[in-house]
Order: sequence, then structure tokens, then C-alpha cells
Amino acid sequence: MASESPILPNYVDGAWRQVDGVASVELPDPATNAVLARVPLSPDGVVDTAVRAARTALPGWSAVPVAERARCLARFRAKLEEAAGDLARTIVRENGKTLAEAEGSVRRGLEAAEFALSAPTLLQGSALRNVAPGVDVESMRVPVGVVAGITPFNFPVMVPLWMAPLALVCGNSFILKPSERAALSAQAIARLFVECGLPAGAFGLVHGAAATASALVAHPGVDAIAFVGSAPAAKEVYTRAAAGGKRVLALAGAKNHLLVLPDADLDRTVPAILSSAFGSAGERCLAASVVVAVDPVGDELVRRLAEKVRSLRLGAGGDAESEMGPLIRGEHRARVEEWIRRGEAEGAQIAARGVIPPGSPGNFLAPVLFDRVRPEMAVAQEEIFGPVLCVVRSPSLGDAIDVANRSRFGNAASIFTADGRSAREFTERIEAGMVGVNIGVPAPPAFFPFVGWKGSVYGDLAATGRESVLFYTRPKTVVSRWFAR
Repeated sequence: MASESPILPNYVDGAWRQVDGVASVELPDPATNAVLARVPLSPDGVVDTAVRAARTALPGWSAVPVAERARCLARFRAKLEEAAGDLARTIVRENGKTLAEAEGSVRRGLEAAEFALSAPTLLQGSALRNVAPGVDVESMRVPVGVVAGITPFNFPVMVPLWMAPLALVCGNSFILKPSERAALSAQAIARLFVECGLPAGAFGLVHGAAATASALVAHPGVDAIAFVGSAPAAKEVYTRAAAGGKRVLALAGAKNHLLVLPDADLDRTVPAILSSAFGSAGERCLAASVVVAVDPVGDELVRRLAEKVRSLRLGAGGDAESEMGPLIRGEHRARVEEWIRRGEAEGAQIAARGVIPPGSPGNFLAPVLFDRVRPEMAVAQEEIFGPVLCVVRSPSLGDAIDVANRSRFGNAASIFTADGRSAREFTERIEAGMVGVNIGVPAPPAFFPFVGWKGSVYGDLAATGRESVLFYTRPKTVVSRWFAR
């Protein structure tokens, strides 16, 4: 019974702590809706205790030599690699991804943890002697303070690993507030941090939902907020946190466009589009949402895509035959279904619809391919976050780029072509932070910046790469003169 499901503890001030007498929410397996655990809705008092512990730990942890901090994170990274298989299976259970998708996301997280080990180099400052007679100047990077990471359900291992290792190795204290929809993965990551020897308070885990996140955003003891989530939530977090004088990086929504030119290699292009659009059931910020087919490739491209969409194998993520898993919750499935009905009402044509296996108990939704979508339709403009792919027909490359650039989002975009001149025009003109050429998901490795443009990000730095070091630190410049005695 649901009441017998374990309630997850928080990790605060160096100890695992149950939160007694508070409400909790169920954490079900999306493929079966069987309850795996319950997540406590931690109140403001728990948040305050975690922040106070983080502030207490901050002076000592930031004073640890950077090479020693890196060695601590190296132990964490080694434990992370040992636990990679278990982490992937946990993702499958609580998120619904296929095992291959879960394993890939864990590898991406490992990559981010590896990048953090370069801190002794990344944190080096600069100096210049004699900027004036007898005057020297030194610039250095110092920790920003207490950082709160608020992470989404769709990448419950990768996104926390974008944040926590680098924030910690830069000398900050870090508090993780994972999505209540995928909290088991965060629990596992926290246990690995505990085992690597961090001092009490340097790392904290606080479970909860929107109210808990809001308490972290508002707390005066938090210096920076790293956030990944929906566009409305990202805007609210950015607005409130920035008004409180905090540093904020809030990654938001997306409506990613893939342009297909007539000279594209369709044998390679079609699988790349399918993987991008329907991988992780479309629940990712780099998913292909709109394909812009440049005449005359549209008919053949849609024919091939439709054939594959109809044959996509839906099933539980742990099933080796599954090509697409369930959506995260029944209410989200209902929301995506409403978007499909809206697309039909707007005049979009369903070119293909997948098939749900009979008797599937979970939150499965048949993937949908829309054709003859007009750029101004809501289904072509709004983030659906599900297995829905829209095809827009376009007469030219220039028009296709204009279609993509009219989106208020600018997370990612790709072009499929054999022509270098067309690819160059696209990469120069497209208004997106991550750009692909013959790549369905242009996700950069962790040592390059992951960042969108326009309405896909609130803040001016990046989630990964060297720019993320700038987010987790702030500059301090020392101007000195010494007199003879």
C-alpha cells in the first residue's frame, strides 16, 4: 500500500534526517504506476537548517586547498563510476527512460564530474607587476558562497552532476533540491557525496516540491541559484532570486528546429530526427520539436518518418526491446494529449501515430507526427515536452531559417545537408545557443558551454564548461604597493 512506502530522508548538516509530521507525495514508476517511495515536502524550517549548516561549513571548506578539494571530488567521481549501472537502473525505474538512454545520461554526468577535477587549472587567476611604479595587481576567482541547485525530473543524475561537483570543487557549499518526481537518483548521488569525505554541511539534500524550492530561492543565506526547468518556472525563479541580490542561472524551455535540405542523406537524417524527437519520450530540452523541410524534400521525408513512427516499440525502460518509454506522470500525458487535440483543431494533419502495447498500465502515449503545420500554430510555437513532432514545409533555406528564428526560444537547432555553404549560412544566422550540422541532438560535452539563447535561459552564463566556473565563482582583484622600511 502507498502508506507503507518508505519516506525519503533529507541529508542535512552531515546526517540523514527524516522529516516527521509533514505531507509527502508518492513517487511512482511511470511504466507501472507502482509506488516506489514517498517524498517529504520539506518545510521552511528544514530549508533554514540546511542553509545555516551550509553557511557554517563554507569558511572551512573554501579554505581547503583547491588540489585537496579536487582529490575529494576525484573520490566521488570514482564512486560514481562504480555506481553507474545502479544509477542508470534507478533512472529507468523512476523516470521511465530506456536503459540505453539512462546509461547515456549517466555518462554525461560522469563527464561533468571529470571536468570539475580540472579545478586547479580552471581556478587560476592572473597577475601583472608594475601597473604603476611599485604597484602590482592580482586577480583571482573565489567561491560565490552557498549555492542551491534546483533540478528537473527528466535528467535526475546528469543535471545535478552538472552543478554539484563543480560548485563544490570551486569552494562553495551546495544544497540540492531535486524534483519530487525523480528523487531516488538524487538520494543515490547524495550517498556517494557522503562517502567521499566532504565536511558536514558542505553538501545538503533537501526534498520537496515548489514550496521547498521557493524557500531556497527566498532564503537570505543562499548566494546563488542554479535551476533547470520549465520556462514559466525559470522566469519566476530568476525574477525572485535576482530581486534578492542572488546570482542566478535558470535554464528554461525550448522549441528546437531541425532543418532538412533536399540534398540531405535521408538514410542517416531520418534516424537522427526520430532519436531526437522521441528519445526520452520527448521529455528533454534538446528534443526536436519542429522539422522544417525545404522543398522538395518534404513528401519523401514525411513518408519515411511516418513509417518509422508507426513502428516505434513502446514499453518499460527495462525491456531491451523498448525504443520509447512512458511519460513521467498521468497528468503530463493528459496535457500532451490536449496539445495533440489542439494541433488537429488548428489544422495540422496527423501523418502518423504510434501504437501503445495492449494492456500497458503506465503513462504511455503513442508518438505523433504532424504534417502541414504552419509556423504560427501553437503546436509549432509552444513547448509540448512530449513525443510530438511537427513538420513545417518551407520553400528555401532562407525562409526555413526565418521560421526557426521567429521562435521565442533559442536552445538548439540543427541542419541536415551535404552542402557546406548552406551549413555555414545556417550556423551564422540561426539564433540558438547550441547548433548542429547533421546532428539530431547537438549536446556539447561538459567541457563546452551548455546554454540557450532568448527565452531558453535566464542569466548570461552557461551550465557547463569554463563559463560555469565563472558562475560558481566571483572575481576578486588585489592592488598592492609595498614600501621600503
